[in-house]
Amino acid sequence: MSRPELTGHASLFYNAKEARKYDSSSRMVGIQREITERAIELLKLPSNRPSFILDVGCGSGLSGQVLEEHGHVWVGCDVSRDMLNMANERIERKREEAMGEGDSSEDDSDNDMNDDESNNDNNKGGGTTEEPSPGDLLHHDMGTGLPFRPASFDACISISALQWLCYSNTKEQIPKKRLTRFFSSLYQVLRRGARAVLQFY
Repeated sequence: MSRPELTGHASLFYNAKEARKYDSSSRMVGIQREITERAIELLKLPSNRPSFILDVGCGSGLSGQVLEEHGHVWVGCDVSRDMLNMANERIERKREEAMGEGDSSEDDSDNDMNDDESNNDNNKGGGTTEEPSPGDLLHHDMGTGLPFRPASFDACISISALQWLCYSNTKEQIPKKRLTRFFSSLYQVLRRGARAVLQFY
């Protein structure tokens, strides 16, 4: 099997069919989760507060989901609109589930008044809630540089995406220049002392 990077631009390879296939593969989901968990471990983020994390090449949002489960807030960028559509579907489902849980708790409030009072007491004080914050998404080619303000992010991860910068699909795409633009802009958008964990193959 040839490398997908050799078949053309990532936005063309990850079309609607490939994006859904990728997102529904239990093998890919498991691999993404395992690598993202390791990336979070390597970032050595503060445990007492959520961090604002950039996910470069976020794809369908599999790694972003893991970031959310760890209580972090994230922004993902990807060159494939179809992959981002999958990520958007996941975010919308999560919002709908959260709203549904809120409606259910209101319906049961008359029967479980004591339980509600207890839960309210438990929720007071802490700065975070059990509901994960959904991520934000941006359609963007990382090879053109990252379009964020300086020192915006506490950390950055990139799972199985950076290798696309090493290949040229047009005469205008010069890998060395694209890599330089990416790393120069990555340095700028990270806060002082921030870490980036980039996995590629």
